[in-house]
Amino acid sequence: MSDILLLSGGIDSSALATWLRPTLCLTIDYGQQAATAEIHAAQAICGVLNLHHECLRLPISQLGCGDMSLSQPCRHSQNSEFWPFRNQLLVTIAAMRAIQYDAQRILIGSVCTDLRHADGRKEFIAALNNLLQSQEGELKLSAPAIDMTTLDLIQQSRIPMEILAWAHSCHISNLACGNCKGCNKHSEIMTALGFIR
Repeated sequence: MSDILLLSGGIDSSALATWLRPTLCLTIDYGQQAATAEIHAAQAICGVLNLHHECLRLPISQLGCGDMSLSQPCRHSQNSEFWPFRNQLLVTIAAMRAIQYDAQRILIGSVCTDLRHADGRKEFIAALNNLLQSQEGELKLSAPAIDMTTLDLIQQSRIPMEILAWAHSCHISNLACGNCKGCNKHSEIMTALGFIR
């Protein structure tokens, strides 16, 4: 089966790339603050893994809110990194590319801790999968690590540290700020793995 992975260059999607070796890794620059670093991380990871990588640019930063667009958080979510309908948009763009690429499945890196976002929940994944299945191409959406923690996913994928080190998790900068939710998660994972004391 031909797969497209939405590869942000973060820990979870990088571990999925290592584990599942998709046909195509797709990074989307939608105007998020850390887009340049995410793209560089994804390119480096795909280079080491010898995976095909593409980047699409959709400059829609004016539609964002919260940390990832350096603007006020949205009143519709208690999560400061919330970007309205982001996962829905990214999956739709990946689906458009999947049709061109003749792929059958889109993979996203949601893990169990993403359940705090409505678009990281199993119900959302199932609904979007049903929508894709009802349209031309009958694409499938899969979140293979939805029942795993990030540590579980890292262990399952057996991602080498030299690849994991490329991951970029910061939500607000191309250089890790050390204070946002993405940087905090990165530090927690690296501490749990014994690389930070």
